[in-house]
Amino acid sequence: MTVVVEAQNLRQVYKIRRGMFRAPALLQAVGGVSFAIEAGKTLAVVGESGCGKSTLARMVALIEKPTDGTLVLDGADAVATPHADRGRLRQAVQLVFQNPYGSLNPRKKISAVLEDPLKINTDMGKAERAERSRAMLAQVGLRPEYRNRYPHMFSGGQRQRIAIARALMLNPKLLVADEPVSALDVSIQAQVLNLLSDLQDEFKLAYLFISHDLAVVRHIAHEVLVMYLGHVMEQGPKDKLFARPLHPYTQALLASTPGVGPRNVQRIVLRGELPSPLAPPSGCVFSSRCPYAVEQCRAERPPPRVVDERIVACHFAGQFLESGFPEVRGTDNASLSA
Repeated sequence: MTVVVEAQNLRQVYKIRRGMFRAPALLQAVGGVSFAIEAGKTLAVVGESGCGKSTLARMVALIEKPTDGTLVLDGADAVATPHADRGRLRQAVQLVFQNPYGSLNPRKKISAVLEDPLKINTDMGKAERAERSRAMLAQVGLRPEYRNRYPHMFSGGQRQRIAIARALMLNPKLLVADEPVSALDVSIQAQVLNLLSDLQDEFKLAYLFISHDLAVVRHIAHEVLVMYLGHVMEQGPKDKLFARPLHPYTQALLASTPGVGPRNVQRIVLRGELPSPLAPPSGCVFSSRCPYAVEQCRAERPPPRVVDERIVACHFAGQFLESGFPEVRGTDNASLSA
């Protein structure tokens, strides 16, 4: 299967001004993320708000240039590509936004919304553009004559279908979907997710799917990447990750959604606030909230390693695989260090 996008050690560091006479603070929004997405496959990125999901999406969509790392999109280096050649790469990746009410221009008819990408990026004539917009509306389950209406005349689900149609007008290889169904009713969410699955099968699209809803992720993803404070905690096939999470943070996320996580794994309730990304904990970034953390966790950052066909950033992931999670006895469970 063809790899559509491949990232190696992507980082994004922002400089935060703190006044005229003070050096800027460094905020590491994404701290070294690697992944590859094949045609026809979906990588879902999950985690709490502020973990770096949307920043990662903006880098992959070529909206922001990464501070460090490599990004290969459709066989080309998307970081080092000259500005004049970036237009072709931008056509290969398109975005579907969270809010279907804010992502469509209310002053433009649907025909203009769909045809503007073709008008800007191709040499198609007016008649050809109109025909393609009609065909794409039919492709997403809407009547072709809807192209003469304005966005306010549609429901939320219909608007998101239009947004998906717009994203597909340039025949992209990759769709970056940032919470594409979170603003929709539950019944409409299922319809849009099924549409995305059908389009993926038909056009062999690769999806980078950003979501906080693990039930949605379980429905649509092939692989899952769990982030916390800009770092990857666990990454691997959906079935293995949902059946037996190996990182305490993954277990806590699954426990927060009833009916999603495995029944035989102890439920973890996270305590405390998310640490500031300007001053992340030393060692493991999750150590300040992990119920199994020991001194090694607070002093030494665990390197990502392969355990049971997935990547886990935890010193004790192998022990969790063999014996399951231990009983929670506070924050200094010394038995883990044995």
